[in-house]
Amino acid sequence: MLNGHEPVEFREKIRIVIAISLVVFCVLIMRLGYLQIIKGEEFKKKSENNSIRFRQIKPLRGLIMDRYGNVLVDNKPSFDVFYIPNKNKANKLSVEKLRELYESKSIDFPFDQSLLKNANPYLPVKLDKNVSMEKVALVETNALNLPGIYVDVSPIRLYLDGEILAPVIGYTGEISKEEMEKNDKYTYGDISGKHGLERFFDEYIRGHRGAELVEVNVYGRKIKNLGRIDPISGYNMLLTIDAELQKAAWEAIEGKAGSAVVMDPRDGSILAMVSSPSFDPNLFNEGISNELWNKLQNNPFAPLSNKAISGQYPPGSTYKLIVAAAALEEGIITPDTKIFCNGFFTLGNRTYRCWKKGGHGHVTLHQAIVGSCDVYFYTVGKMLGVDKIAEYARRFGLGELTGIDLPNEKKGLVPTKEWKLEKKKEVWQMGETISISIGQGFDLVTTLQLANAYGTFANGGTLWRPYLVKQIQSIDGKVLKEFFPVKKGELHLSAKTIEIISDALRGVVNEPGGTGQRAKLLGIEVSGKTGTSQVMGLPDNEKARRRKILGSFKKDHALFVSYAPSRNPEIVVAVILENAGGGGSVAAPVARKILSAYFEGKNKVKQTREIAQNQRLN
Repeated sequence: MLNGHEPVEFREKIRIVIAISLVVFCVLIMRLGYLQIIKGEEFKKKSENNSIRFRQIKPLRGLIMDRYGNVLVDNKPSFDVFYIPNKNKANKLSVEKLRELYESKSIDFPFDQSLLKNANPYLPVKLDKNVSMEKVALVETNALNLPGIYVDVSPIRLYLDGEILAPVIGYTGEISKEEMEKNDKYTYGDISGKHGLERFFDEYIRGHRGAELVEVNVYGRKIKNLGRIDPISGYNMLLTIDAELQKAAWEAIEGKAGSAVVMDPRDGSILAMVSSPSFDPNLFNEGISNELWNKLQNNPFAPLSNKAISGQYPPGSTYKLIVAAAALEEGIITPDTKIFCNGFFTLGNRTYRCWKKGGHGHVTLHQAIVGSCDVYFYTVGKMLGVDKIAEYARRFGLGELTGIDLPNEKKGLVPTKEWKLEKKKEVWQMGETISISIGQGFDLVTTLQLANAYGTFANGGTLWRPYLVKQIQSIDGKVLKEFFPVKKGELHLSAKTIEIISDALRGVVNEPGGTGQRAKLLGIEVSGKTGTSQVMGLPDNEKARRRKILGSFKKDHALFVSYAPSRNPEIVVAVILENAGGGGSVAAPVARKILSAYFEGKNKVKQTREIAQNQRLN
């Protein structure tokens, strides 16, 4: 502080400092005025035109491969058109300009512009997804007239086998609001599995998203990268499915409605699983229209469902395996017990007919299974009772979920007296036991359950949990998680019972009069059982009359379950065809084609290995 007593030279220096400070302050005031008043409007426009964009980087989902490493599901680039809804007036007109450009090229504009009213100004809005290169070129060449609109690239799924594996593998789509609320690991714009293995194993194969902050100009062009976190690709998945066998099974069904399951009875691994009709999962990459979605949803043949695990049907005569096992184990019959079949069975004032109008005559258990005599099993079923039949059915894994690694599996139905009293509020009737004895009435099974039941019998009595995935692998092929066979239970049947029934199942395919002869293979002994399940009851069994008075959805279901080779089984094939007719005439030939493809493929693999070994030795 100057008080008049400081030296003269010191007071002079203080005045110079004050003068310089005043000059600097004036210059700053003038510059600030220049920037705010004179250049203010220009800089305001620049700040509106240049913005910071947060860009989510979608990861590559893991590959899905068959048991031999053949790629079934890959990824491919998808081009999407985005819009940044900021306050710039020019930007607000861009969407309308883009719509006009589309229409000028006779292209439908898929975006509803009314949705922009509630759009978040800080998040990009997707106007069009998975666009063609024609649309990409249209946007890019008109970029100067479309401020705020840009094209971005992200990966989408490529299902190489299309509809052949769609019900098993499923498809993907953008995360829904409901899914985000249930799982905080998802965020806006994420891709998740919607069906099948894509959904069940989404946690492993979806990967982790990345992100970047970039400064862009009014045209959406990148000016500067402000930061980036790279995405992490999802894990690959190796299935138990054999792609070639899957294709053969699909072709064998020939477009009929129904399903087929091919399983290894030695460990429960699924070699093929077909559900028909199906759908093309690649359609969902393009943003499926409401019209097409409703068409798929309302299709009476249910192409979106996996009928192998969710279709529930009366098992028909395939159920006779279980009734026979129960009767032998409980001492109700012996292999030599003969029952007379004259074509019908009478209980009170009701008559239950055999499929063979003239009857089978006196038949043993072996003959009853080979010729699928209904009267024999009506008689045996009456002696067993519904609850005893149910006890053995559950040993075979029926009436409960198999536990396969897929969503939406159904457990079928094994009825009991208690079940009916609880669900129907009615007591069980003996006539219902008669129907149950040949797999009609309340009984319900899935194709997978039938395959597993016969696989359990074929391997000597071990009930496995069916499975579809062998390994989860890193992108460099390192095994991160391996899936092994899981034992669920035991049949607890005597060796004698298994031998007696096994011999009869061989006869179904290989003996004269066997109902499954159309599944017979040259050089490979096949065992199996036919089945024909009624959709509704009729006063008689006249096939011509049935076809005349019933629509296609009320015809019989055709069933056939088989395993081969008979004495050392390594494959089980179960086929259910909806409203197709007789199991022996319709389903058995389908199974034969699948069995033939399996053994032909096995021989090719063997020959390839032998050639490779000889080359190494030479």
